[in-house]
Amino acid sequence: MVPPTRKRRPSGDKCELIAIGASAGGLPALMKIVPTLAPDGPAILIVQHLDPRHKSQIPALLSRKTSYRVKEAEDGEPIVQGTIYVGPADEHLLVSEGKIQLAHSRLIRFSRPSIDVMFASVAATYGGRAIGVILSGSNRDGADGIAAIKRAGGVTVAQSPDSAEYRVMPQASIDTGCVDHVIPLDTMGKTLSSLSHGKR
Repeated sequence: MVPPTRKRRPSGDKCELIAIGASAGGLPALMKIVPTLAPDGPAILIVQHLDPRHKSQIPALLSRKTSYRVKEAEDGEPIVQGTIYVGPADEHLLVSEGKIQLAHSRLIRFSRPSIDVMFASVAATYGGRAIGVILSGSNRDGADGIAAIKRAGGVTVAQSPDSAEYRVMPQASIDTGCVDHVIPLDTMGKTLSSLSHGKR
């Protein structure tokens, strides 16, 4: 498989958004990552596959681990630096320029929220100003979206499969040939902070 051509990210592009996709095993990974993120980093969007019958407890859990403001994403709200937005159960999380969008449209790869949907939206809106991250999971959601972010000039990151509780999802993204950095969980937060400040 020939990797898609990557647009060159202009040196002046500042990272404005980190988009993180996670599924099975993702919450423990997030709990390790967020305490190690630099406090002056960009806004963060998180899509974690969730049981649609229950309200997510992820914002409350993550808020205990970080100085970032952590909240459940709301339709139409502005995206603010220093805030982590967690996609609600049973809603797709998308972005327009500077704002959150939620959509209760069809399931994608049997999932709502869909990581691919979020990543495609981030790629189209933020391009080279975004970082896309794939964590632990047992399906292929996010692989197409990672390719979209890379084609748009963004930076792409996958948790190393050996450090993932479920290796299928990060491995599927790596197999696309569109992942710039494969990072062990223990150093993921520090690496994302460096990448968001333009240090490759």
